[in-house]
Amino acid sequence: MGARMISRETAARWLLVLVLAAIFIATVERLKLQPRQTVSVEIQVALPLFVQVLMGLGDRNLAADFATIRALVVVTEKMRPEEYKVLGKVQSDASWLNPAHEDNYYIAAHILPWAGEYEAAQTVLARATHARFFDYQPAFLYAFNLMHFKGDHVGAAEWLRAAALKMPEDDENRLIMQNLAARWMDKAPNIDMAISVVEAMAKQAKRKDFRAYLEMRVERLRSLKSMRVAAAVFLERHGRVPARLDELVGPDLLPSIPRDPIGFGFDLDKQGQVVLRTSPPKS
Repeated sequence: MGARMISRETAARWLLVLVLAAIFIATVERLKLQPRQTVSVEIQVALPLFVQVLMGLGDRNLAADFATIRALVVVTEKMRPEEYKVLGKVQSDASWLNPAHEDNYYIAAHILPWAGEYEAAQTVLARATHARFFDYQPAFLYAFNLMHFKGDHVGAAEWLRAAALKMPEDDENRLIMQNLAARWMDKAPNIDMAISVVEAMAKQAKRKDFRAYLEMRVERLRSLKSMRVAAAVFLERHGRVPARLDELVGPDLLPSIPRDPIGFGFDLDKQGQVVLRTSPPKS
């Protein structure tokens, strides 16, 4: 009798196990069919600054380290726009806590602007530029973003010149950046301002060859200005923009087409505006 009771109890237990197993398998199969949402738990929220400082035991630098680690470990491949916005806030906060944090500005520059968080990236880079007086890279990256994302030639040139000044005077890269800044001024909407900026750069240049080069660029800009003045007179007189540069030569216009000291010459864009060539004319 006892053996029969044991066997019945055992059979009942096994039956219960099988039922539970069947329910588990059915539930798993059902879950497989449900749509899933990718969640980046580590970047769901930006904590208030005072909370971050408390978590850092009152040490702002340690709090900045914690925030930067969050930015460093986050997986960005499948992040949504709202998550990138949180990431931008996390990194902006880190730059407020420790503006000189190198990893924070480097990550911000290479992720945020490409994900629609341009302003957050520029905030981080601007703070790093002022805090890291020895480091040219934040200002250089800020200049690149201005040029690439906003098309701001004047602002980009100003930041690039600031980056160049952080480099040793005998470093060739300093001259390269200053040259690039002068070239960006070619596209400044205010040509008088462009002339004054490049002229000031020439006066400040310590190398004679570079000063002479910048003075040629000033002459080039002045020639461009005279041609644009002639083009404005031509438009007023004929009611149309010039179709060829030689139409700017004549009474009350230009005695001749100015010489470009760089050797590239001038051209007309699709709107009939006189512009500087960026390469030698095709032979």
